[in-house]
Amino acid sequence: MSVLSGYRVLDLSIAMAGPLAAMRLGDLGADVLKIEPVTGEWQRHTSAGGAVGNEVNASFLSLNRNKRSLAVDLKSAAGKELVLRLAADADVFLQNYRPGVAARLGLDHEAIRAVRPDIVYVSMSGYGEDGPYVDRPGQDLLLQSLSGALYSAGRTEDPPQAGPSFVADAITAYSAFEGVLAALLHRERTGEGQKVEVNMLDAMLAMQMQELSVRTVGGIPQTRGHEIHAHSYIRAPYGIFPTSDSYIALAFADLGLLAEVFGDADLAQWDAERDGFKHRDAISAAVARHLRTDTTASWLERLGGRGVWVGPVNSYDDVIDDPQVRHNGSFVTYEHPTEGTVTTPGFAFRLTATPATVERGAPTVGQHTGEILAELGLTDAEVEALVQAKVVA
Repeated sequence: MSVLSGYRVLDLSIAMAGPLAAMRLGDLGADVLKIEPVTGEWQRHTSAGGAVGNEVNASFLSLNRNKRSLAVDLKSAAGKELVLRLAADADVFLQNYRPGVAARLGLDHEAIRAVRPDIVYVSMSGYGEDGPYVDRPGQDLLLQSLSGALYSAGRTEDPPQAGPSFVADAITAYSAFEGVLAALLHRERTGEGQKVEVNMLDAMLAMQMQELSVRTVGGIPQTRGHEIHAHSYIRAPYGIFPTSDSYIALAFADLGLLAEVFGDADLAQWDAERDGFKHRDAISAAVARHLRTDTTASWLERLGGRGVWVGPVNSYDDVIDDPQVRHNGSFVTYEHPTEGTVTTPGFAFRLTATPATVERGAPTVGQHTGEILAELGLTDAEVEALVQAKVVA
């Protein structure tokens, strides 16, 4: 039995952060009901990288496994009533509407709490439930930018670059996941439900705990160097360096060791801890000059063999074939009824007694509508009437 078996989650979220949080609960055994419009959730119609799929695109597949789909018109009185009836028997209610939308739909915390007093109600937003930015769009790039995360990396003469992945969405999802587990534990101990508020801005700031504290506690301003794309608060040499055939990552390298491997006595004049910030550009330039003279594979062997912290800069193809990734079983592969054999990233942690599993692939629109409504006690005729009235699909 999985650790969350017996818990029911109503997932009314869209895009990435909310669906990812709900999926993690499903991975641990919760019965996650994806409540989506009769036309399908937004992510179904927005494919990342053009990976549209047969009926379900790669983006939706990756964020919605271990869920059942109920397609319902929440703007109809009958549709809202169905959701309230489901909420009366649910443990978690999760939504990431813009502030105010849940109240307009009659599905805010107070409305759900009225039918299930001990509910764990999760409200996810971009900037918070209120405040000067409450009406701004809560999109990943905008939050990475606003939170200061993009200002640290890169060279002084170049503009900050967009992050390579949806970090703000991901960290917000994991923050919501943590909040739900904490609230469920509290309910187990006290019988009390509560509201869990998660916003992308706070999640991004919390993720930069160390970096922001360097500024708020240490008083050191954010700066970027001229020579190499590296983190602003970490001493040189640190960053991604070109080699003769590709790139290599170098972290916290001992300058004495580098001097020996490179055969460059001048490098030994610097102490990384003492000079790594003040002379970061000069140190980075010297290291970069040497690394350009040989291949990545050669440097990995020569430097790694001396205990220098180095690593390859992998593409996704490299990652998929990486021996450690394969050893860990970091990806999961399963059969999907419309998409065939599907491989996606698996689980970020492992439980020895109650492991996460893939019990079902991402559903098609309304795939489980009849099944879920039957569990509410509706007859086939009543379900068909709701379909004809376009309340459900």
